[in-house]
Amino acid sequence: MSDNSVWSVLRGDGRTECRLCPRHCRMKDSQRGFCFIRQNQGGRIVNTAYATSLGFQIDPIEKKPLNHFYPGTAALSFGTAGCNLGCTFCQNWHLSRARQVEESSSSVSPASIAAAAKRYDCQSVAFTYNDPVIWADYAVEVARACHELGVKTVAVSNGYMEPEPRRQFYAHIDAANIDLKAFTEGFYRRYCLADLHTVLDTLVYLKKETPVWLEITTLIIPGLNDEPKEMELQARWMVKELGDDVPLHLTAFHPTFRMTDREATKIDTLLKLREIAMKQGLKYVYTGNVMSPETQSTFCARCGQLLIERHWHSIAIKGLQGERCSKCGAVLEGHFAKALP
Repeated sequence: MSDNSVWSVLRGDGRTECRLCPRHCRMKDSQRGFCFIRQNQGGRIVNTAYATSLGFQIDPIEKKPLNHFYPGTAALSFGTAGCNLGCTFCQNWHLSRARQVEESSSSVSPASIAAAAKRYDCQSVAFTYNDPVIWADYAVEVARACHELGVKTVAVSNGYMEPEPRRQFYAHIDAANIDLKAFTEGFYRRYCLADLHTVLDTLVYLKKETPVWLEITTLIIPGLNDEPKEMELQARWMVKELGDDVPLHLTAFHPTFRMTDREATKIDTLLKLREIAMKQGLKYVYTGNVMSPETQSTFCARCGQLLIERHWHSIAIKGLQGERCSKCGAVLEGHFAKALP
């Protein structure tokens, strides 16, 4: 367990307020916050999932998804339990809504995680499955141990975090994929119990004030965030505020958790939204959770040369020499020094 008094404040009513995310949960002694794993213990906010994991797995980095961060390499991935969002469509609800972390998890030290990544030839360690925002203190210590051994760190997050802990957290992260659930406040309030502007602020912060490599994922849900106009506005905002080189992943929704009344996203919907996003100026827009090798592959934004061919999570470097297109010499934005030969 970890004492996070730096991210909390004792209120006059005897409750302790957590300042890690915008919820600012005020907890009585022994009470847990919205995320479940942060608890008031004698006036201190404690991470009850500290040094615990609900599972480790070696994944291709493309599964995070990250397509421009050492493609073809492996990431040692793990998560804990709980979440600070309340998404009714959560695709990992068995972890994000888990309430028995102490009984079902294993205790793992930061040093042992870093050593395992090195031992199994993983380029990176990914904090994923549930949101690392709520166990940021543990993630930071794991990241420090990883960097000592030359292992990169990846955060897969919803971006719902207060500015100061966000600054401390991302100082130790090399790449991030942020879930941009939709591009309307109404969607965030109704289906995530959160707000859009905090997430947008995180995206701008990461792109403009840190060296963290950034990619974005939007899960497309039929009838909720699949309108062409919304994608047009999202892509236009991305180009203006983040630049045209931030990869966007449009992934297919599958009915689950509390949203089983909607059909899975059709591939035609993803292809149409991808076209709209690229017309607004985004260079790299990918589709996910569907069979579409062409829209999962990377092409040179200048000449159209195929650079990285992908088929699900299998990849082949075709026209990339280092970080440049072998045909026209244009630089492909990202990190490719240890890409597959």
